[in-house]
Amino acid sequence: MSKSQEAVEEHRDTEALLAALDAADQVPSTTQLRTRSYELLSLAPGSTVVDVGCGAGRAVAELAERGVQAMGVHPSSEMLAAARERWPEAEFLEAGAEDLPFADGSLRGYRADKVFHELQEPGRAVAEARRVLCPGGRIVLIGQDWDSIMIDSDDAALTRTIVHARADLLGTPRAGRQYRSLLLSGGFADVTVEVHTSVFTDPAMLWLLTRLVEPAWASGAVGRDQADEWLDEQRRRAEVGRFLTAIPFFVAAASAP
Repeated sequence: MSKSQEAVEEHRDTEALLAALDAADQVPSTTQLRTRSYELLSLAPGSTVVDVGCGAGRAVAELAERGVQAMGVHPSSEMLAAARERWPEAEFLEAGAEDLPFADGSLRGYRADKVFHELQEPGRAVAEARRVLCPGGRIVLIGQDWDSIMIDSDDAALTRTIVHARADLLGTPRAGRQYRSLLLSGGFADVTVEVHTSVFTDPAMLWLLTRLVEPAWASGAVGRDQADEWLDEQRRRAEVGRFLTAIPFFVAAASAP
């Protein structure tokens, strides 16, 4: 594939991810999760906070509305371009969670939402968070447990296969349940963990299942006919008001000593 073709594919992938993020951001339970994460940061006006893996920048903008100095970092230049277009007054930097462009002890808050499951070594990201936070600084991690996604289906065995196959393609699919251990091992104190389950019954959220089953098929875990039949069943459920997917989100918070 040529460099120009790679650029086109990256743009398409970013556009698809943006559409998915925008749809998820409008769900009431997602809005409540973001609000809860801001509360757990416990930031005074003027405090400096970074949103790691900031995506299109919504949390950065919402934090700024609360009177704090918020910055977003993301490893994708395409995603950052979208964030800067949407929130031109905000500050966005290109960086990964394992190598943040901030001095030691320079931040009061650190937030990462749906990030750690993508990382091969989330412990490195926790160590980096510890480095950039000042004493008493707050860290908040939010993320789904990909192995625990629940879907109402007539074929429970196939559904389990799809969910687990999709999870196994991620860097650390069970990062959510590991947050407490990661934070304690990283030297953080006052660690708390909450679980908030988001329930989706709106047919507009069928795209969630497409993003589960297509990678499962591509990995060879299920056949093409199985994937199509499973999705068709979910579409039929949606047509008669029987669609249901539930996703547990872990929310962990802690303080830097």
